[in-house]
Amino acid sequence: MPTAALLDRFLTELGALAPVAVWAHGSLAGGDYQEGRSDLDLIAVVPGPLTPSAVWRVAVLHNRLRAEPLAAKLHCSYLTPGVLKDSGRPHLTWAHRQLMRRPVTPVTRRELHAFGRVLHGAPPAGLLPPVSDRELDDFVVRDQREFWRPVVRKARPWTQDAWVDVGLTTFARASVTLREGRLITKREALEVLPALGAPVEVVEDIRRRRYGDPAPPAEQWTARRGELTRSYLGPAIDALVAAYA
Repeated sequence: MPTAALLDRFLTELGALAPVAVWAHGSLAGGDYQEGRSDLDLIAVVPGPLTPSAVWRVAVLHNRLRAEPLAAKLHCSYLTPGVLKDSGRPHLTWAHRQLMRRPVTPVTRRELHAFGRVLHGAPPAGLLPPVSDRELDDFVVRDQREFWRPVVRKARPWTQDAWVDVGLTTFARASVTLREGRLITKREALEVLPALGAPVEVVEDIRRRRYGDPAPPAEQWTARRGELTRSYLGPAIDALVAAYA
């Protein structure tokens, strides 16, 4: 299995950094992982501080994996024990074949506590502070209002599969979290979306691409799909934010 082989090699390479713990979240932990389509979302807790030398070693580690199948989908944030508490703090992250800094969000932290998969070392509960319902709700509303709503105003991103897929499933997941206080998978999000008023033909398009073997979409459908998505998401996000802000 390419996924298992990649994870085994990653953990072996990571041993040089003496990780305290390595966890999986997202689809890999939640039971909705689709090999070759889903990202491999990981968190590594390593002894701090992350000096320039340690950052260089992280970059070398990931570059060594480049030839591995699925390596482009492996994303990992590197946390140190002294800064685990701050959910707004950006952390060294390897994603999309490059180093960057980004936070480990309250959603990710709640995932880790709810169903995080331990790949090495201590479980999340032993190291990561819990996320309150208020903190989770505030983040979800802010994410919809400050990130997704401005993106909906731009036409170009919505010609791409990834933006349509993530935009709609994230909205559904946000709606369920705010209404019911629980996290759901992308598969569950696709079940919820029609009841939330999302365009059914777009939802089915996502389902076919995630779980089936569809033909490449026609240019005309790609354009129409983007417009349907934007026309739905704009008012839907506005209503969600107004109800829960």
